[in-house]
Amino acid sequence: MKLALLGYGKMGKEIEKIAIEKGYQIVLIIDINNQDELTVSNLQKAEVAIDFSVPGTAYHNIIMCFEAGIPVVSGTTGWFDKFDDVLKKCKEQDKSFFYASNFSIGVNVFFQLNKYLAQMMDALDDYDVSIEEIHHTQKLDAPSGTAITLSNDIISELKRKNKWELGKASGKESIKIKAKRENNIPGTHIITYDSDIDFIKIEHSAKGRKGFALGAVIAAEYIQNKKGYFTMNDLLNL
Repeated sequence: MKLALLGYGKMGKEIEKIAIEKGYQIVLIIDINNQDELTVSNLQKAEVAIDFSVPGTAYHNIIMCFEAGIPVVSGTTGWFDKFDDVLKKCKEQDKSFFYASNFSIGVNVFFQLNKYLAQMMDALDDYDVSIEEIHHTQKLDAPSGTAITLSNDIISELKRKNKWELGKASGKESIKIKAKRENNIPGTHIITYDSDIDFIKIEHSAKGRKGFALGAVIAAEYIQNKKGYFTMNDLLNL
């Protein structure tokens, strides 16, 4: 498989390492220093593109992949204001798009556990729920895309919650997300249900970036000859 890497930070380099170990070829690398090389003709040298760029370029990168007619896997967060437009273009133009706020297999199991716990807690009004996420200081967006996914999944199951807020909870209907940035933290997410008599916590902590990168490469393998919009639920059959 021939891959294009859009974004060449720590995640991009980890993806490159895993892809080469699997015998794949990196035919295009785009970072902040060579944005002018992101062209349709250059993208068409690849069979799949993997985007781990920055919020300001992710939408443009994905649309360029659509124009080039190659599947694109994206793990960039912080650009969700344009997400519905991407899905619309993907459907109307019969393109291939795989998105995950987190490609770790463990995190996606955690997503399902979170939803199941929220279903159980729906009848227990004495418990209030909050989320804490901790990441490395280089992470540009807050809250993390994973924390937003966790929040939205709770909202879908917990009738007393209808929104999330960063750093506060303005009312009982809101989920407070606390975002912390510390050195050398790949990613930790903690969900707490707190009452007057006890609290319940579930937590996922990544040991490094390898799990995220491996999941992205597996997603590229999965989407290579498919059309449509896909998520980790499709890949893992959760």
